[in-house]
Amino acid sequence: MATEFTIANHYGRADLSEVILNALKAAGVDIDHLTPDDLAPLDEHHTRGRRATIELAQLAGIQAADHVLDLGSGLGGPARYLAKTFGCRVVGVDLTPEFCRVATMLTERTGLSEQIQFHNGNALSLAFPEQTFDVVWSQNVAMNIADRRRLYSEIWRVLKPGGRYAFADVVAGACGPPSFPVPWASDPLCSFLLTADATHAELEAAGFRIIAFEDQTADAFAHQTTRTYDAGSPATLGVHIVLGPDGLVMLRNSARNFEEGRTGLVQGVTIRAA
Repeated sequence: MATEFTIANHYGRADLSEVILNALKAAGVDIDHLTPDDLAPLDEHHTRGRRATIELAQLAGIQAADHVLDLGSGLGGPARYLAKTFGCRVVGVDLTPEFCRVATMLTERTGLSEQIQFHNGNALSLAFPEQTFDVVWSQNVAMNIADRRRLYSEIWRVLKPGGRYAFADVVAGACGPPSFPVPWASDPLCSFLLTADATHAELEAAGFRIIAFEDQTADAFAHQTTRTYDAGSPATLGVHIVLGPDGLVMLRNSARNFEEGRTGLVQGVTIRAA
């Protein structure tokens, strides 16, 4: 329980709605008529940003008829992109209450509330019946979860037979532990990285058929380096605004960890067999 609180506390901040809306206004964005594209520099919190979301959606073959669970939905950026682009229904679940409140507010301002709902919850104990979703989606979530077997078991449980699990995760590299703080953890106590091989093996052990498993480390380094440059300008919209006072340090460490082989990034899609 202490770890859950620590993780939620790492991501949450009480003034996040005000911080985001003020940053948008300062950048000349009409906050009363927001679009998912307006928010993408801020709400695509995961490594590689909007580009990663577009690629993963294509890899997973998202369709209008899909009922999608966005696990670790954060500020709702991917959920809004999927709903707007494909017309699908999305349910977001996140451990951080403030993220859920802000995601709901931003979704209302983009006019997508009828397609998307957000709930505060734990990925290891999902409040949904078996075989509810066509797709489970997660980006940069598993790094905060020590019990990877239970996570994949829950994902399996709520997926329909033939359903897809689309994911992107930071993985452990071969060149020592990462430097902290990083965007997902202030210190090692909330960071639970597996290697790419171990991640692959855990997915197979859970019964998933892996149809894509891609190394995106080089692009992750390039993207985090760009984010670090952007964070140097207070007027630039970016995830550093959401990360708070240590945001620039987190982004620098993230880029350095990719460069030094301390971390990597994988994305992929699996299928739940009948």
